[in-house]
Amino acid sequence: MTRNMIVFIITAALTIFSLSALSEDAGETAAKEISTSETAVFAGGCFWCVESDFEKLDGVGNVQSGYAGGALQNPTYGNHEGHLEVAKIPFDPNVVSYRELVDYFFRHVDPLDDGGQFCDRGHAYTTAIFYNSAAQKAAAEAAKTQADMELGKATVTPIRALDQFWIAEDYHQDYYKKNPVRYKFYRTSCGRDRRVAKIWGK
Repeated sequence: MTRNMIVFIITAALTIFSLSALSEDAGETAAKEISTSETAVFAGGCFWCVESDFEKLDGVGNVQSGYAGGALQNPTYGNHEGHLEVAKIPFDPNVVSYRELVDYFFRHVDPLDDGGQFCDRGHAYTTAIFYNSAAQKAAAEAAKTQADMELGKATVTPIRALDQFWIAEDYHQDYYKKNPVRYKFYRTSCGRDRRVAKIWGK
């Protein structure tokens, strides 16, 4: 079942959630303002989920959902052929290092799947690390080697130079905050956390 199919049926299931689920997330809508001087760009399947996972971390600012990796100019959600869904993650290296972010990334995706992520299938949902400096490339390669060793298998996540990041449409930004019930239903239905726990033993 794809993300679009899951979101389509959500409206029929909303009545099973209490209004408390909305109020519970109301406090998350405040913007995070920190001093960020570097950025990381990761493709980890659904960019709503990657954004949600990374905004939990100390030292990370407001993550942006977008597209990268393809040749198409001005990609949109309806037409981003060749691109991956990615998250642009501003961070303060005095609080959290790039290597720590890459290690965290690997442990919140399925780096053994080269056909997509969880219920979302196809090239746009495959994983990748996009580096913007030689130091980031070296850190990513070291993290990938460590992940291979921990899993006892070769991860399929490529490490690529970032050409350009294209920000996604406004309605995709902070989706997990704006639509907490629908987001939680999608994430649970897609099996993301179950699969990650199975792979990494969480």
